[in-house]
Amino acid sequence: MFLQMQVWALFLLQEGSVNFDLRSMWSQMGLLAKAVVIILFFMSAWSIGVMIDRLLAFNAARGQSRAFAPAVAGALREGKLDEAIKIADRYKKSHLAKVVVAGLQEFRAHQMSTEIPGEEIEASRRALERAEAIVHAELKRGVSSLATIGSTGPFVGLLGTVVGIINAFKGIAAEKSTGLGAVAGGISEALVTTAFGLFVAIPAVMMFNYFTNRVEAFDVEMSNSSSELIDYFLKRSQKASAK
Repeated sequence: MFLQMQVWALFLLQEGSVNFDLRSMWSQMGLLAKAVVIILFFMSAWSIGVMIDRLLAFNAARGQSRAFAPAVAGALREGKLDEAIKIADRYKKSHLAKVVVAGLQEFRAHQMSTEIPGEEIEASRRALERAEAIVHAELKRGVSSLATIGSTGPFVGLLGTVVGIINAFKGIAAEKSTGLGAVAGGISEALVTTAFGLFVAIPAVMMFNYFTNRVEAFDVEMSNSSSELIDYFLKRSQKASAK
């Protein structure tokens, strides 16, 4: 198969009528093929935008969480809930801070208010679970579109391939010749759209898998932090009741 493609490429080059200039190739494309290329261009631009946005968001979450964890741990060891909440408010891009502050605020509200019924541990647990779900949705924002682009990009390119083959047969019918010169334009149009579709889809699939793995790692970190915070609340409640 590979040898056959090399032979075809050699024949196309020997024809002399094949022009691989992108501008001339664009001008020779039909309207439907141009529409396919434009759609693939917007899909590529969207996926690149999502990639940049998620990379910046994930790197910021990772960096701020590394600074937040030891700072809030020190405040909690000293029993300073208000100080821990203030620390969490300073790291607004940290996924851990968003979860921890929800649990801390709920626990403090139950302790400070007499109108709120007891069971502050269960209330804090539910607040942590809600915060985890919200942060998880924020982290996955736009990532699913990469999966859509990765799965549909090759099919959109395949549509352009079909259009190019149709134009190739039209060239044969118009020139009443079966030479490569009659089909070169259509074949080049088909190959360009196929290659463009793969060029859009492959990075989207790779980055989707990468971002999915990072979101799963963030979920584990948030779950561990929530569990440790619940343990802290239990110990604090037990000490308070012992007094």
